[in-house]
Amino acid sequence: MKLVAIMLTTIFTQNFVLSKFLGICPFLGVSKKKDTAIGMSAAVIFVMLLATIVCYPLNVLLEKNGFEYLQTLVFILVIAALVQFVEIVMKKYMKPLYNSLGIFLPLITTNCAVLGLVTLNVQEGYNFIESIFNALGAGFGFMLAMIMFSGIRERMEGNDVPKFWQGLPITLVAAALVTCTFLGFTGVIENMFGA
Repeated sequence: MKLVAIMLTTIFTQNFVLSKFLGICPFLGVSKKKDTAIGMSAAVIFVMLLATIVCYPLNVLLEKNGFEYLQTLVFILVIAALVQFVEIVMKKYMKPLYNSLGIFLPLITTNCAVLGLVTLNVQEGYNFIESIFNALGAGFGFMLAMIMFSGIRERMEGNDVPKFWQGLPITLVAAALVTCTFLGFTGVIENMFGA
């Protein structure tokens, strides 16, 4: 039950994009079309999951040897290596998606959502399985936010928006409204799990 609570809380009430405001760059930059939003989200889920799997044992090793101060550096190096791997695979097997993601794919390396996830796993004292569920929740929460927001942005494209609201202003207002919708899940999750 605790694993389900961790995952649902991370998807809905502690959403990395909409609650913790981590990963805003790809959220705003790649959410114009559903295809690219889904592709970016899949890449982020993959990197989050692999980063958790690799960083957890490395963190245990660092703590065992008294090198906790190197956590951030090690986490960043692992994430950078994983993103390079994802980029190579996408370039070879998913060329159109690779081209549509453009500069935003390498930006997963500096996506604070991925670094925030592995750091949060350490801070919360999650064991390996809990860390995996937290990673899945964070990834699916990222994907949910991206898909919802891409749908909103696609619908806004066809609307007549006043000139002073066009571009970034209306995008930020729409993002704020999406964030408010996720606040409604807080009571539901708290009543279900007492979280």
